[in-house]
Amino acid sequence: MDTRPVTADRLASSVIAVPPLARHSDRRWNHSANARLIAHMEAGGIRTLLYGGNAVLGHVGLEEYGELLDQLAQQVSASTLVIPSVGPGYGLMLEQARLLRATTFPTAMLLPTRDPTTPAGIERSVAGFVAAFGRPAVLYLKAADTIDVAGVKRLKDAGLLAFVKYAVPRTDPTDDPFLSALCDAVGAEFLVSGMGEQPAIPHLKAFRLAGFTAGCVCLAPRLSQSLLRSIQAGDWERVEALRQRLLPLESLRDALSPVRVLHEAIGLAGVAEMGPITPPLSPLPDAQRTQVAAAAIELLRFEESLASSSSPRQVP
Repeated sequence: MDTRPVTADRLASSVIAVPPLARHSDRRWNHSANARLIAHMEAGGIRTLLYGGNAVLGHVGLEEYGELLDQLAQQVSASTLVIPSVGPGYGLMLEQARLLRATTFPTAMLLPTRDPTTPAGIERSVAGFVAAFGRPAVLYLKAADTIDVAGVKRLKDAGLLAFVKYAVPRTDPTDDPFLSALCDAVGAEFLVSGMGEQPAIPHLKAFRLAGFTAGCVCLAPRLSQSLLRSIQAGDWERVEALRQRLLPLESLRDALSPVRVLHEAIGLAGVAEMGPITPPLSPLPDAQRTQVAAAAIELLRFEESLASSSSPRQVP
C-alpha cells in the first residue's frame, strides 16, 4: 500500500475508484472476492481506492472495521493508495480514529451525515477527528450549507485536510458559485469531483478540478482512466465517445439506486461475487437485476476490448 501523503499530482494520476465491499452469505467479509475486485481495478491502471458510500461503511461495526483495515492494507499493491472512511457519527468517528492511528493509511474520509449540523460544528468535528487520527482527513461535501468556504480554507491552512471531495448536485454543474469560491480559496488542484464520470466532465472542464471519484470504474477501469486522460488532454470528441459507453449503467444507477446497482453489477458481470449488501440497504428486485446485468455485461465487454486492443486510443 502506498502510504505517502496525498498530493495534487496523485489526485490527477488516477481515477479515484469508490468500490463496494463483498461479503459472504453470513455477512463475514469475503476476502477473496474483494481481492479479485481490487486486482481487476489495478490491472486497468487504477491506483487510488476510496471506500465510503458504495461500501456502506457508515453501517459497519468497530470490530469488523478493524478487520477490514487489515484486509485492505494487505490486498493492494505497493503503489496503490487506499482511503477508508469514518463516521458519520462523531463518537464512532473518534473510535475509528483510534484504530486508524495504529495503521499506515495516510488519510481517511469523513462520511457526510444527515443529522442536524452547523458549519462551525463540522469544522470542529474535522479538527477533533484529525487530532485523534494524527493525519489529515478528506472532507466530503454533498451540500453547500455543510460548511462555509472560510471554514474549509481554515482547515486547509491548518494542515487538517488532504483534499476535498465535492459532490453538491447542480442542475448545471458549470454554474456553481460555491464551487467557484472554493476553487478561489483553496485551489482547484485541492478538489476532486465526487459524483462519478458524468458530472466529472463539466467539473474538470469548467473548474479544472484535480480528478474525480467514480463507481463504474470498478467494472471498467481502463475506460474510466482513459476518460480522465482524455479530459486532461482536452480531447472532447473521445471524452464523449467514452461517456456514451458508460451511460447505460450510469442511467440505471441514477434511476434505481447508485449503491445497490453498482453492488449488483460487479457480481452480475462476473468480475467478483459481492454477496449480500449491508443493511439497511436491500437487494434489487429480479426485474431490475436483469436490466443491470445487461448493462454491466456490455460495459465489461467494452472494457475487455480495450484491454486486448493494440491501439488503446481507438474506441470500438
